[in-house]
Amino acid sequence: MDATLALPLLIALIGVALLFDFLNGLHDAANSIATIVSTRVLRPQYAVLWAAFFNFIAFLFFGLHVAQTIGTGIIDAAVVDSRVVFGALMGAICWNVITWVFGIPSSSSHALIGGLVGAGVTKAGVGSIVWGGLGKTAAAIFLSPLVGFSLALLLVLIVSWALIRQTPFAVDHAFRSLQFVSASLYSLGHGGNDAQKTMGIIAVLLYSQGHLEGGFYVPFWVVITCQIAMALGTLFGGWRIVRTMGSRITRLTPLQGFCAETGGAITLFMATSLGIPVSTTHTITGAIVGVGAARRVSAVRWSIAGSIVIAWVVTMPAAGAIGAFFYLACGLFT
Repeated sequence: MDATLALPLLIALIGVALLFDFLNGLHDAANSIATIVSTRVLRPQYAVLWAAFFNFIAFLFFGLHVAQTIGTGIIDAAVVDSRVVFGALMGAICWNVITWVFGIPSSSSHALIGGLVGAGVTKAGVGSIVWGGLGKTAAAIFLSPLVGFSLALLLVLIVSWALIRQTPFAVDHAFRSLQFVSASLYSLGHGGNDAQKTMGIIAVLLYSQGHLEGGFYVPFWVVITCQIAMALGTLFGGWRIVRTMGSRITRLTPLQGFCAETGGAITLFMATSLGIPVSTTHTITGAIVGVGAARRVSAVRWSIAGSIVIAWVVTMPAAGAIGAFFYLACGLFT
C-alpha cells in the first residue's frame, strides 16, 4: 500500500468520491423518474423531490452487501491505494460526463467498476482481480435487463388480463395513483444499490490508509454522507436522459409505467440482497422495453434501444482505459 495520505489529501479524495456519487444521482435520476414524468403523473420538479427522498432513506431498508462487493470483491483490497481509487473515480466521472452530455443512459455503476479494474490492473496486473465478484457483476450486465424485461412483461400481461372488464378511464385513474408506490419502490432500489458503490470505494480507501480498525467495514458516517450526495444529485435531475428513458424508447401509459417500475424495483431488491452491484439504467431500460413489447413489438424504438446496448458494452472498457490513464498520470506527480 502507499504511504499514509495527509489528512487534507484524504479529505480531498473522499470529496472526489462524493462528487461521483452526486453525479451518479444526477446521471441516474432518470431511472427513478422517467416513467412517472412521461406518464404525466408528476411534474419533473416534484418527481425529483419524491425520488430524492426515497434515495436518501434507502439505507434503512438494505444491508451493505453491495458496498462489501465493491470494497473487496472486484479488486484485491490489498492492492487498492489512493492512486487506484483516484483512477477509478476519474474513469467513472469522465465517462458519466461524456454520456450525460450526449444524453446516453449508460451505467454509472459499471463505469465505476471499469475504472476500478483499469486502475487496479495497471498497478498490479490481472492477478489483482477478484474474478468471483467481477464475474457476477459482468453477468449482471446481461441478466439485470433481462430480468427487468421479463418481470415487467409478465406484470403488464397479468394486470391487463385481470382488468380487462374495467374501463380505460378507471384503469388510468387507478394506476396514476399506484405509480406513486412503484416510483417509491424503484427509488428505494436505486438508492440502496447505487449509493453503496461509493460507500465501498470510500471504505476501502479508509482501510488502505489504516483508518479502519478490526478489518474492512463501512462506517455509519460514510453511509449517511453517500446517501445525501446521491439524493442531492437526484434533485438536480438529468433531463436529457429523462427524455430518452421516458419517451424515446416507447410511449408509456400509467399502467405500463407502474409495471416497468415495479419489475425494475423487484430486480434491484433481489440484486442488492445478494450483494450484486447492478446497473439501475440497464434494469429500467429492460423493464420499459418489456412493457412496450407487451403492447406490440413495433411499439419499441429498437434503434434507440440498440444504441443504448452499445453504450452498455463500451462503458466498462472505456472507463477502465480512462481509469488507467489517470492512475499513470497521478504517478507523474507523486
